[in-house]
Order: sequence, then structure tokens, then C-alpha cells
Amino acid sequence: MIVGIIPARFASTRLFGKPLANIHGKPMIQHTYESASKSNLLNKIVVATDDERIAKIVKGFGGEAELTPKEIQTGSDRIAYVAEKIPDAKIIVNIQGDEPFIPAEMIDKAIEPLLFDKTIHISTLAKKIDTVAELRSPAVVKVVFDYQNFALYFSRSPIPFVRDASSNLEKIQIADVYKHIGLYVFSKEYLLKFTKLPQTDLEKTEKLEQLRLLENGYKIKIVVTNLDSLSVDTQEDLERARIYYKKLMKRRYDE
Repeated sequence: MIVGIIPARFASTRLFGKPLANIHGKPMIQHTYESASKSNLLNKIVVATDDERIAKIVKGFGGEAELTPKEIQTGSDRIAYVAEKIPDAKIIVNIQGDEPFIPAEMIDKAIEPLLFDKTIHISTLAKKIDTVAELRSPAVVKVVFDYQNFALYFSRSPIPFVRDASSNLEKIQIADVYKHIGLYVFSKEYLLKFTKLPQTDLEKTEKLEQLRLLENGYKIKIVVTNLDSLSVDTQEDLERARIYYKKLMKRRYDE
């Protein structure tokens, strides 16, 4: 069984109550759930939340929600807590609750490596950066990977360093610079192993959980995609999401 789990925490520091933020009549968590439901490979979707209000909303629109202890600090630990309660789960997909319009094709593409290669236990997505704003932003995580598409490093800084470039624009013109899209696919066994590992030095420095895997020798398969997903972290992002959805609905209506 392939299970998509959406972590949803009410007390987001940058946008309080984010999962319940209204986007044209629906809470954001419902948009995310419905987007994930279009996947051809997911057998089950569960929202993992520490808040009764979110669980009630999810169950109200017909979704499945599991309450997790308040003391759980990270999304990965929240997902692992729920995954352990699903005995038939073999593959777990961590779907970010703040990406309300994530294309189902991206989810399926990220899952495929674990279906076709039994030596792969963790995969994630990356997209080529094509704007200077993304290159410079520490909120946009960059990733470099080897010729077999296994991650070498993740950083909030621009990597690789393009020595011959004279400007940021030239950097993305000369080199292929990729941003990480934070959707993860784990075999259940490796998810549970990961969440039992202590935090590592580079993880603490960059504030990136995935570095814990690399520092402990685990391999992460990178799936390159041309698609993108709108992430909502701030009030400004929320306004962009509302504008995007309004345009999307108009385009569907015109068709």
C-alpha cells in the first residue's frame, strides 16, 4: 500500500492557522488533500495533525485525519507516528500541507523510483532554477546530485558555486542550478529509521532535515521535474495562492 500523509500543524510561526487559511471558500488543507487525491498511485491519504480543529475540518469534507501528540516537533516525526499505525503501508509519501495545488503528476513521478528499483528507499523532487530571486532566496533550498541522480548536498546557499559567472543571472545561464521541492517518498522501513536518528551537525547548521540522511550515509534519489508547486509560508504567499486559484477557476470556466 502506498500512503500519502499530509502533516498539518495549526501553530505555524509565519502564518498562524495556515492549514485552515481560506482560499476561495475552502481551507488550504482541503485544496492539498484534493490535489493529492488526483494521484494515480496513492492508495490512501491521511492528514496528520496535532489540532482537533484541523481534524474536524478534514473529516467534514470526507477526508481522513489522525491526531498526533502535541509534543511532536517535526513533520517527519508526525508522519512516522501515523505510518506506524498503518500495518499495510509499504511506501509513505510526505506531502507538504502548504502546497495546495501540487500537481498529482509530481507525486506519482516521485513515487516511481521506489516501484522500479528495490535498492532505492528514499526519493524527492528537484526543478531547475530559472530566476535570480529563487537563486538568492535562502527559503529556496538548492540541491546538487551525481550522475545517477543521487543527492550530494542540500543548502540554502546557491550551489554549485559558478566561478566563471560575473552576475547571478549569468550563474543560472551557465550552470544547471536546481531547487529542491520538499515532497519525500520513503519506504516505511527507512522512514522509521530516519526519524529515530539524532539530529546531525549539518542539519542543525542549515536547518534542513534531509541532511541528517546524507550525514548518516543514506542515499536520496532525485527526480527532476519541469513542474512546479506553489508553497504557502507567508501572508503574501497566501494572497498569491488566492490569485492563482481564481485564475485557474476562470480558465476552467472558459474552457
